[in-house]
Amino acid sequence: MEGRSLLLNASFQPLQVITWQRALQLFFSGKVEIVETSDREIHSVSITIRMPLVIRLLKYIPQSSKRDIVRFTRNNIFLRDQFTCQYCGHKPSPSLLTMDHVKPIVKGGPKTWENIVTACRSCNLKKGGRTPEEANMRLRLPPKQPVWLPFMGLNVDFTNSPEYIRVLVKNYTGKDDP
Repeated sequence: MEGRSLLLNASFQPLQVITWQRALQLFFSGKVEIVETSDREIHSVSITIRMPLVIRLLKYIPQSSKRDIVRFTRNNIFLRDQFTCQYCGHKPSPSLLTMDHVKPIVKGGPKTWENIVTACRSCNLKKGGRTPEEANMRLRLPPKQPVWLPFMGLNVDFTNSPEYIRVLVKNYTGKDDP
């Protein structure tokens, strides 16, 4: 995470990880406060400042509903289905996975979360341009739009942080030792 800063909403809710350059732009434009810095210093001709690790917006930005957050992508479909064929239950290597339209495109099937599932190549070939019922195949789980974000690991050392930051991280992660 070298050279990155954690951006918090005014409510201390984590929003995203940004570059330290963007963090300083937001700071000097008066939009954020620096909550935590690293030991690394950034030098310009006229000033020296410690690199911001955690910054907080001064104005609260309302977040859209979680349904709007998860992007409709191939990888997110695989993540939703846990990289498992929704017909036979096998977990082949990701390169052997395909996306299958439950209601085929030729029959008016839309490109939506509720109509696309993860399938292994053999099940996708077996089903072909038919519905699961027509192909005598059963879905393991009905497809639906997820309400989670794919996991992204972020390691930030809060050991020497003020107590309120350690409490915030504990409340957010549920871990005593952030």
